[in-house]
Amino acid sequence: MEAMSEESVQSVNVENAIDLTTEKDGGVLKEIKKEGVGEDGPISGDEVVVHYVGTLLSGEKFDSSRDRNDKFKFTLGKGSVIKAWDIGVATMKRGEVCNLTCKPEYAYGETGSPPKIPPNATLVFEVELFDWHGEDVSENKDGGILKSIIEEANEKSYSTPNAGASVEVHITGKYEDRVFDDRDVEFCLEEGESQNIIEGIEVALRKFKKGEKSLLRIKSPYAFGVSGKAEWNIPPNADVIYTVHLTNFEKAKESWQMDEKEKLEQSEFVKTKGTNCFKGENYTKAIYWYKKITTYLSNEDNFKDEMAESRRGLLLAAHLNIAMCHLKLNENAEAIKECNDALDLDEKNVKALFRRGQGHMNLWSYEEARKDFQNVLKFDAENKAAKKQLALCQQKVKKEKEKERHMYAGMFTKFAERDAKRQAYEESLRPNGFQDVSEWDNSLASGLMSLDDQKRAFDGDHVTPQTTPSSHPA
Repeated sequence: MEAMSEESVQSVNVENAIDLTTEKDGGVLKEIKKEGVGEDGPISGDEVVVHYVGTLLSGEKFDSSRDRNDKFKFTLGKGSVIKAWDIGVATMKRGEVCNLTCKPEYAYGETGSPPKIPPNATLVFEVELFDWHGEDVSENKDGGILKSIIEEANEKSYSTPNAGASVEVHITGKYEDRVFDDRDVEFCLEEGESQNIIEGIEVALRKFKKGEKSLLRIKSPYAFGVSGKAEWNIPPNADVIYTVHLTNFEKAKESWQMDEKEKLEQSEFVKTKGTNCFKGENYTKAIYWYKKITTYLSNEDNFKDEMAESRRGLLLAAHLNIAMCHLKLNENAEAIKECNDALDLDEKNVKALFRRGQGHMNLWSYEEARKDFQNVLKFDAENKAAKKQLALCQQKVKKEKEKERHMYAGMFTKFAERDAKRQAYEESLRPNGFQDVSEWDNSLASGLMSLDDQKRAFDGDHVTPQTTPSSHPA
């Protein structure tokens, strides 16, 4: 396939086309074939959904998502497609159809894309934009926090704020096109609640670079939840939009950068955070805080004397509290694991034994649960809760055994009935005559020769054998 000459390229003039390039070099020309709807369009970082048909200037088609009946998705502004697409699709509205005429330096350049696209080829794409959404930055990837970059970071850096980092931001919050929050604020990540910073902003900021400005579309669970925010006239279960500009930040110390004293202090701090979340019945968040204690202290063996005891006490409390949170969330296997970790630290800990027993009960492992509750009473004979759970557990075990007995009894009865039917069937297939080895029908002897007849038939009397002398004792 031959590349078209420069003259041929220059002769292509798209009437009413718009030059989208910053340099106005005609590298990306856009002609709208069908107007889109709305005022908003996709921005850098958004995942966009399009159909396209790609042709050479000769009109020869080299690719088409329509022919495959498969819409194409890509992340805008991240270099995952040709440069012309990042430029052109960013100018489109929902439902818009346009032609993008792309010079080689904005497409596949001097090398082309063999075998279908020759070197130095100018390409024409018909593109239809269906939808877009921001990058999902929620921890569970549930679409609850979508981030679209408005302004890229002003520094070429990959550094982002970490947990506990001190951040300086400007935020503008909107609900149904009404601004309800517009301010500069400085806070530490994970402590923003005291400054009316919603969870969605704190989570998203961990993906920001210094100087970045982004639009955040935040679902209710990551915003003001079922309570809303009466002070700002935000109703329950409301989704909100924030524009956030990270002007500066300072990273918090990582665990490996702390000394023993700092780790203990930080562990006490996050334990309080976890307990507050537990009291507020936010068990998932409480687990998050308690697990930080295990991050700080689990693999440390440099603590001595009183500090070693403090470490052990904090770790034990963390595992016990995490186990309780998992039980509240009906995550019983996880609760049992945490209790095992607590028992590694203190094998006689009645809270760990009791909570592990609860986990086993919830998983119908009644024998295992009974052992745990018995061990609780071994170390705390007057524990009323364990006595109650043990009695309940024994009832469950008894019922299970009764159920098994009835089940096996029924199975044996069925087997006996089946064997009887098989025996009756096999007997029905036997020939008449010997119905059983023990049965004898005298009629079967009829027709046999008498003894006299046998004598005559064999020419003589029947002779009884002589007894030889050797057959008797001397």
